[in-house]
Amino acid sequence: MGEGVFSFIHMTFEQIMTELKRKQYRPVYFLMGEEPYFIDVIADYIAENALPEQEKAFNQAVMYGKDATVYAVLDAAKRFPMMSQHQVVIVKEAQNLKDIDKLQFYVEKPLQSTILVISHKYKLLDKRLKLYKILDKSKDAAVFESKKLRDYQLPDWITAYLTERGYAIVPAAANLLTEYLGAELGKVTNELNKLMITLPVNEKKVTLEHIEANIGISKDYNVFELQNALGGKDVLKANRIIDYFARNPGSNPMVMVIMSLYSYFVKILTYHYLPDKSQAAAALKIPPFYVKDYVAAARKYPAPKIIQIISTLREYDLKSKGVGNSSASAGDLMREMTFRILH
Repeated sequence: MGEGVFSFIHMTFEQIMTELKRKQYRPVYFLMGEEPYFIDVIADYIAENALPEQEKAFNQAVMYGKDATVYAVLDAAKRFPMMSQHQVVIVKEAQNLKDIDKLQFYVEKPLQSTILVISHKYKLLDKRLKLYKILDKSKDAAVFESKKLRDYQLPDWITAYLTERGYAIVPAAANLLTEYLGAELGKVTNELNKLMITLPVNEKKVTLEHIEANIGISKDYNVFELQNALGGKDVLKANRIIDYFARNPGSNPMVMVIMSLYSYFVKILTYHYLPDKSQAAAALKIPPFYVKDYVAAARKYPAPKIIQIISTLREYDLKSKGVGNSSASAGDLMREMTFRILH
């Protein structure tokens, strides 16, 4: 980690992990942003791999922003390692560290034998602080901004996560997991890890059946199947799914159903007004193999009808929250809403 070996850039997750796996360490890692998953992966990797196990007792310290003072962090970072090339100091939940700007004095000239990791979760460091400005010019600091993935990015991320571990997943299963688990990557990875453990020996592809058996999401009665039924104006199938939702409100809350349908019909409306429909996948932010489903739905639902459907979804969103509705159950509201969408 000699002077001049690294130059400062806002690094990507992949760049940082590549360096770490090559045993290339920087004196300062400032990890910040809305998505805690990537921050935890980097910090945990350093904690587990930067030092041999026998050196950790004397040369590795973990502190928490709520309990530690900035002076304690500075004191720990300035120590020299005991019979080791490096020491590791990790500050978790650093967004709670008072007077964090005072770290500027250390970051200006960090100890080359210390690997200081600052985990600043859920938000960015204030760019007006002197610390940020010094980080921005530092040759020794790796600064990483951990951004939340967008919903449309999650299926590809799930696929990549499994691919790196020698597994595959069918696209419909990746989309179903995205819809039901949301964008909290810690939760998503927990479920993916469970799936990999529970797959039969020599079976390396995750299917809808595996998800139904191990996560409890029905492969036949879910919001994607409802979208397909509505898109194809399959009245019988749509009503069967809605009846299932009504009987299982905990796993299919109305607010989630409405949000998904709203996004679905907005995409169909967007398709209607695309000047170049050959660019539909990019414009709608969907995998190319799903474009045909939106094209088919757009044929069945002209733009004025979709505008009416979007208005209906907003109306029932309010009703689900008690506005203009005093007695109807969520199941009854979803049945009414589905009827108005289809007719």
